[in-house]
Amino acid sequence: MFLYLASKSPQRKALLESLGIDFEVVIPDYLEENPLSQLPAETVERHSRGKAFSVIAGIGPLEADRPVLGVDTMVVVHGQSVGKAASEAEAFVLLRRMSGKTHLVYSGLTLLWAGEGPGERIEETAHAVTEVRFSNITERELELYIASGEWRERAGAYAIQGRASAFVDEIRGDYTNIVGLPVPLLVGMLREKGSWPPREWGQAAV
Repeated sequence: MFLYLASKSPQRKALLESLGIDFEVVIPDYLEENPLSQLPAETVERHSRGKAFSVIAGIGPLEADRPVLGVDTMVVVHGQSVGKAASEAEAFVLLRRMSGKTHLVYSGLTLLWAGEGPGERIEETAHAVTEVRFSNITERELELYIASGEWRERAGAYAIQGRASAFVDEIRGDYTNIVGLPVPLLVGMLREKGSWPPREWGQAAV
């Protein structure tokens, strides 16, 4: 089993490594736009698809059992989608809005497989959603968390696998989806294609 990962996210890379999947990172050349008329599930699916297709030119013809994986994650707070905070002030305001409340994390996932004909591709796209409820976060906690810099380049301005785990009261759904790659969804899609588990599982652990 081999994947081309159309993402520069270190969290997605770490999750694939933990699964024992052989993969290569290919940074996508894709501009994300979020139309207000589109539902979050539709948006993350569209972005995951766009990222996956954007790396095809750099890979060349796809080979059997070597699909491209595109992923996109979005946080929705009070019905409004939010991305990555652009500044400390923006991160502070966003996290304060989520304090003591429930927000949703959506991830879109696309797998592009080689088709039967030359240049033919088979696309599979789906999404996952997880509910996250934060505790009441104090101003001091927010100030110190922002100062840590962990919020940078994170959807929703927090890293669930890091210090922000202290903010979480309850999770309903898939934890790995919050990290940035819905593992159960990915494994299910690979299993349907007969590409799970990876052959690497049969090798001795290092």
